[in-house]
Amino acid sequence: MSFFSRLFPLAQQLTDYGRDQLRGDLSAGLTVGVMLIPQGMAYALIAGLPPIYGLYASLVPLAVYSLFGTSRQLAVGPVAMVSLLVAAAVGPLANGDPALYIGLTLLLSLMVGVLQFGLGVARFGFLVNFLSHPVLSGFTSAAALIIGFSQLKHLLGIDLPRSNYIHEILWAAAGRVGQIDPLTVLLGVGSILLLVGLRQLNPSIPGALVAVMTTTGLVWAFGLDEHGVSIVGSVPGGLPAPSLPPLGMENVWALTPSALAIGLVGFMESIAVAKVYAGRHRYDIDANQELIGLGLANIAGAFFSAYPTTGGFSRTAVNDEAGARTTLAGLVAAGVIALTLLLLTPLFYYLPNAVLAAIIMVAVSGLIEWKEALHLWDVDRKDLGLMALTFVATLALGIEEGILAGVIVSLIVVIYQSSTPHTAIMGRLPGTDTYRNLKRNPEALTQSNVVVARMDANLYFATASAFQDLVRRIDTQDPSLQAAVVDMYPVNRIDSTGVGALKKVIETCRRHNVALYLAGVKGPVKDMLDEAGVTRMLGEDRFFFEVSGAVDAAEADVEPTDSGVESPLPDTPA
Repeated sequence: MSFFSRLFPLAQQLTDYGRDQLRGDLSAGLTVGVMLIPQGMAYALIAGLPPIYGLYASLVPLAVYSLFGTSRQLAVGPVAMVSLLVAAAVGPLANGDPALYIGLTLLLSLMVGVLQFGLGVARFGFLVNFLSHPVLSGFTSAAALIIGFSQLKHLLGIDLPRSNYIHEILWAAAGRVGQIDPLTVLLGVGSILLLVGLRQLNPSIPGALVAVMTTTGLVWAFGLDEHGVSIVGSVPGGLPAPSLPPLGMENVWALTPSALAIGLVGFMESIAVAKVYAGRHRYDIDANQELIGLGLANIAGAFFSAYPTTGGFSRTAVNDEAGARTTLAGLVAAGVIALTLLLLTPLFYYLPNAVLAAIIMVAVSGLIEWKEALHLWDVDRKDLGLMALTFVATLALGIEEGILAGVIVSLIVVIYQSSTPHTAIMGRLPGTDTYRNLKRNPEALTQSNVVVARMDANLYFATASAFQDLVRRIDTQDPSLQAAVVDMYPVNRIDSTGVGALKKVIETCRRHNVALYLAGVKGPVKDMLDEAGVTRMLGEDRFFFEVSGAVDAAEADVEPTDSGVESPLPDTPA
């Protein structure tokens, strides 16, 4: 692949491009562009911005990602999750100043883009692995509830204070029940029913656009805005003019934690859906190039009035169903947004805010992952606990605190699992030279004076203690024990701490007059043992390629015993 193709993945996608692909990309681009108009305006409300900024965020970032991204179906733009994180980050710093709020939002977009681009260039795409799926599921489910309840003020037509805590929203709404506007509720609830009904009837129908057109027409025809229905009002036309976000260091430091959270969470959401569709269409996703593409999209968007964006689940599904085959579909969708900004913004004057709230509520309802919770109940209740912890922390502590708590617990789990690897005492399967875990294969044969053990992990500082414990258990349980064979095949890497642990094991075995044999030591590990003097300390004749060979040598060197006798040593947990 040439440098140009690596820099611009779209060039590689257009190789052998034909009429069928063009037809699919045009259809998908038009569909997603139409879908983005009401959806982008709705998500801007979540971010605390005027609706027009949702269209701005759907223009330049989408076009830039289409040039640099590797996912052929991913539809980039404003999403509910990132919009909520933006509001949580910028709201406390803006102090009610609309101009400052917008400026800080654009600065945040620039910071997110620089972070993602930097991580991509540094090949740090692997960092996304530290955000486990249960953590994201718990955070997503809690955030979906917060987003949904945050739209109550638009759905009910009452003024409620902005809050990221559901109980505060409900308490404030309960105190203003008498102020609820019936016409607003009728439009909002009717729109929800219309959106759900159209989705059930035919998912390819742009339900959000139908709801917007229908309710806007009703407000205009019957003058409902004069009877208490809140409308969007004047929407500025024209393409966004380039501008420089405010770059004060005080604001940069204040927004840095939020930029980290948005950058990683946005990338996680994007890469998760991108991998799904890459698998369906049998092509590869480059995680580092995805970071670069998303980073450039946010950097460019920051100079054209776009708040942070990423790939969206629902839009990507629509993009795929409508026939997208390359990221050219994204350029077509961006063109639709550009034409809307140039020609169609006056049509949104009578658009009721209740309908945008309905669009948001229906969209985020699918983010509440109750099915995942049921699945984890059956499969892994530890992961269910991790999901529940993140869910509760997000609701109780706040958006950023919730995701931070989930990440910290994930890292603790990683450290715990790394330091407590699976270990096994092994026996020979009857009639074979194969050795397996006695816990799972009780029919396996053992020798009372030769024990075979295995640790399923690399031997390094985190597992050194577990390795010593395994061998220490072996050589102190039975006075008749004469030899121990350690299957080293699972060990792909060993560090200085691991070398030290192995030397202590050799010394311990010598004190108990137990001969130690190592089987399956791989080349790089053997090189390390040679350089560290372990091979000389143990003896070259104690290394074998196979466990069976090591056991045969051990049996030849020790006093004979009857085969098939169950080992008196306790098994380690399976």
